[in-house]
Order: sequence, then C-alpha cells, then structure tokens
Amino acid sequence: MSEDPKWPRAASLISNQESQIAIIDIPASKTSISPTNAHLTPKAIRAALARYSTFSYATGQDLSTATIEDLGQISDPDSNEAETISRLAAANKELVIALGGDNSITYAAALGVLGQNLSDSRLVTLDAHHDLRDGISNGSPVRRLVEAGLNPKNIYQIGINDFSNSAEYAELARRLGINVISRQEVADIGIEAACRQALEGAAGQVFVDIDVDVCDRSVVPACPASAPGGISAFELRQAARILASNKEVVGMDITEIDASKDSEDGRTVRLGALVVLEIVAGYGLRQSGN
Repeated sequence: MSEDPKWPRAASLISNQESQIAIIDIPASKTSISPTNAHLTPKAIRAALARYSTFSYATGQDLSTATIEDLGQISDPDSNEAETISRLAAANKELVIALGGDNSITYAAALGVLGQNLSDSRLVTLDAHHDLRDGISNGSPVRRLVEAGLNPKNIYQIGINDFSNSAEYAELARRLGINVISRQEVADIGIEAACRQALEGAAGQVFVDIDVDVCDRSVVPACPASAPGGISAFELRQAARILASNKEVVGMDITEIDASKDSEDGRTVRLGALVVLEIVAGYGLRQSGN
C-alpha cells in the first residue's frame, strides 16, 4: 500500500499506549455448531483496518488522535473462559472491544466486563438468533448468561430473523421475558429507533454482542449462519456507532465471521474493521457529550 502522511491509516490507532478504550482478541472456534475458522478473524480484522482512514465524514470526527489500547490475545479461549473473564475484569476500561471468534465468546466477555453481579446489567444483541441452545457453543451464550444471573428482562435482541430460530426457542425467549426487536420491526421503525429502544431505561452497565450474521448474506458471505434478508452493512455500522455512544455501554464484541470463508474482495472482514471504527467513533461522541 502507498503511504501518504496526510491520510493516516486506521490500523495506527491500536497501540500499547494506555487508553480508556481497548481491544482484545478472543479467537474461539472449537465449540461452534458448524465447523468454522473464526479463530483466524481477529488478526484479519486488524489487518483490514489498514485499508481505512481515521476520518468520519458523517460526524466530522478525526480519530487520528484517539488510541485503542491493545490488550493482546486470549490463548485457547475455548478451554480458558476463566482467563477471558479475569483479564477483562482486570482491564477496568470504559469500553472494551472483543474481537471473535465465534459467538461463544459473548459469555466470558460479558462476565469479564460486567462483573459477577449481573442483576442490573443489560445485554443487547444484534443477531439473527436467540442463542438459547443447551450446552456450550456459539448458540448458547445468552442462555448461559441468564443462568449466571443476568435478568432476561434486561436482554434486548435486535434483528431476530424469520426461519433462523425454532418455535421452541422463540417460546423460551418469550417465556423468559427477553425483549425482541425482530428483523421485520427493524425494517418498520429503523435501526436508530431499535437501538434507542434497546438502551432505554438501562439502570446498569451494558454489554453489546454484535453477531455479524444479523446482516444480509450478500454483504457477509463469511458468516456461516447469515441469511438473505438480514440488515444491511450500513445499518450494522449505524447500530455500532449509536450503541457505543452510550456511556453505559462498557463492552462490545464482534463475532461469527470466518475469515477463511470470505469473498475474494474480503467484504465481511472489511465490514468487521469498519464496525471497530464505528465503535471508536461512537465512543468519541460520548466523550464530546453528543
């Protein structure tokens, strides 16, 4: 790539310098319901950041003065959830971005940043699926968090899609009191209203799970469970920025991209990199009081 001192690359934002916003790689993939190489994705997203600048035209923000503290990588996260929890708890940052890996990382990442007392905490998911399955897998983190003490009435799921969940799991979500803003409702009210609704009245800290398979399959071919008719790449980016701008949001993950299955143009991984930048931009809006 050519270099231009007047065009700083977004990859330069990540450094070892201390900051209140941090990033960590959690390359889990071994317990996925379908075979995946999602463990390759954190490094791929970091590399893709070099393709983008630090300037947000929509908000007029130049992120070049921002720093994302690099917290490194969790080694063998599938077998070492305790390390994920302890590392994130010890980080004590205003906002942590966790790069997956499959969706199983949401359980340990959320516990790490929210702490063991989950009674007042909130989980917001951008996902086509409820993730209430039995066992330990990328289909079970929401159920596991409920079992760990998260009040299901404090769970908001944005983008739940048709023909992506069973009737039994949908009924379980209803019975638990989980708040669902379906894909159809997002189309009706808009992604901004959906995000505001998910954050409204939050009394404690919030963790956001961004499962990229919430998007239309045409824009995320590297997400094994994505389906035609999901939300757009732009809606996902909007959601990431809006949610990150709320000061109660203390952790966000990006999951379910299998970098080895991406299209030749790398569109899914590139979207993951842009979601990182939208999160940083949202955090900057938080700092400026917007």
